[in-house]
Amino acid sequence: MSGGDRSGDVNALPGLPRRGEDSHKGTMGTVAIIGGSVSAAAVMLGAPVLAAWSAVRSGAGLVRLVVPEPLLLTALSMCPAATGVPLVMDTEGGGPLAHAAARTIDALVEHCDALGVGPGLGTGEGSRAAVLRCVQQERVSVVLDADALTCLSHTPELFRDFQAPAVLTPHPGEFKRLCAGLGLKNDLGLAASREGACTQLAQRLGHVVVLKGRGTVVSDGLRTWTCKAGHPCLATGGTGDVLTGLIAGLIAQFVPGVDAMHMRAKAPRMPVDPARPLDLFDAARLGVLIHARAGEAWARARGASGGLAAMDLVELLPALIEERRSEPSERA
Repeated sequence: MSGGDRSGDVNALPGLPRRGEDSHKGTMGTVAIIGGSVSAAAVMLGAPVLAAWSAVRSGAGLVRLVVPEPLLLTALSMCPAATGVPLVMDTEGGGPLAHAAARTIDALVEHCDALGVGPGLGTGEGSRAAVLRCVQQERVSVVLDADALTCLSHTPELFRDFQAPAVLTPHPGEFKRLCAGLGLKNDLGLAASREGACTQLAQRLGHVVVLKGRGTVVSDGLRTWTCKAGHPCLATGGTGDVLTGLIAGLIAQFVPGVDAMHMRAKAPRMPVDPARPLDLFDAARLGVLIHARAGEAWARARGASGGLAAMDLVELLPALIEERRSEPSERA
């Protein structure tokens, strides 16, 4: 479920509503970023912190960092704009303890508008259980990236468990793993047509798929859009985590809640809430476009094609999002 079918030109990107004078943190959406892990091989903390900062800079009213308990204080010192939620850690796997993570996620969804799941999460048993719990719930939209996608690729009959409205953001390697996990042959023809492969996977899952890379493709199975913007400077670690937080932040602010999505799907002519005019497809492609243009802006300012740090990208987001408020729509 991508949030409802829309008519019109798929290339026309919608504008964003202006922020109300009476807005406060409780009205601008709450995002939870679930990630991070500790193992003998590596500590994965930067990824969820980057995603959290991106959600903050997207304009979300509240951001929660949900990481293994030993990482929490350090994570909050790196992103003090967020609040922290500890995950009981599996000392063997380095990620969350399965049954404890399920309880934490069940509590989170009662108070969040979007989940960003996967940055640095790891792929152990507890991580797989946490990801599955996120996609089995039906109350909150989910953005899935990185380790969450690898966890899903190991889930038999994935589509039977997938209840949450979702945006999946695979790079080509993760896309291939998802196809293999679903038993889809020949990677859905990825080498021949990125647009066709992305559309087919979106149709198979019934959710929005963002196939990252040069000319990022976004599809909900009915509509498919290719981003023409971007820059090679984005080819560096952490930029995908920024995209995860950005899309989650846009969803939390501008996409109706799940109950409203269901009502709109049943009554397509129902008036659109002017404060939440997007569906998941539009939120995903707006996030992709803003992310790509942030890369272009950094390259112009620095006169460089490399050396971008992911936090540089984060700091460019507010101005680019504000530009989206100045025009009702734009072709891209």
